[in-house]
Amino acid sequence: MILFQQRMDVIGNNIANVNTTGFKSARMDFADAFSQTYRGAVVGTGTASNTDPIQVGTGVTSTAIKSQFTQGAITRTGPQTDLAISGDGFFMVEDPVSSSAFATRAGDFRLDQSYRLVTNGGFRVQGFSDSALSTEGDIVIDGTGRPSTADPLATVSSYSIGRDGKVAVRLSDGSEFVRGQILMQRFSDPNALTKQGNNLYSSLLAAGPLTSGTAPSGASAPGTNGIGVIESGALELSNVDLANEFSGMIVAQRAFQANARIITTSDEMLQELVNLKR
Repeated sequence: MILFQQRMDVIGNNIANVNTTGFKSARMDFADAFSQTYRGAVVGTGTASNTDPIQVGTGVTSTAIKSQFTQGAITRTGPQTDLAISGDGFFMVEDPVSSSAFATRAGDFRLDQSYRLVTNGGFRVQGFSDSALSTEGDIVIDGTGRPSTADPLATVSSYSIGRDGKVAVRLSDGSEFVRGQILMQRFSDPNALTKQGNNLYSSLLAAGPLTSGTAPSGASAPGTNGIGVIESGALELSNVDLANEFSGMIVAQRAFQANARIITTSDEMLQELVNLKR
């Protein structure tokens, strides 16, 4: 009954996050518990047949609660800072206070007062931070690294983020240049990632980062090394399937009721046994 209550908790969390950007639904895996053995198996001989074991199971246990990292639907939103990943991979962000690195699938970013690309919680998106695409750091969208032929007083008039993560900046004098590039990471075992809230994952090393990129950290450009591409002006929705969650809720509820009935029946049998002396 406790395990089916946990299953209901998992389903409830999935349904609660049906509108959470980049959320990945979870499922609970069950396995039978250790069985009591009253008689072991005996190998047959020339004069006797084999004997089958006699075992009684002791219940059920949970083996894992796994996130399902399937692709969520991508919807168009408009703002250039809204980024969706089409395919495998995670954005890499950094806490400016502790310098801790986190992974996320949620691309609802914004520009802060210093023109850095950040999450809603202020964590800074990582990638190549210079126009030469050689130095890793915060993604900043400004006029730094402009061509020598550009007007030094020209301001940023517009910018765009390509499917390969490159940030193209257009200045007020008409000149254009690549300001930086968003890098991403993928993992051999994403279920080893630890959810930290706010759409962030930690325990990156435990998840086995596939560090085959050209960046010092091993991060790769979108569209390379099995990583998906970036869709600018769009967001990845939650991959929660409401129909599947509600059907799973019915099954979990009925299983809970059935186990509760077992307790009631066992109590009635014990009552009959106690009343035998009357």
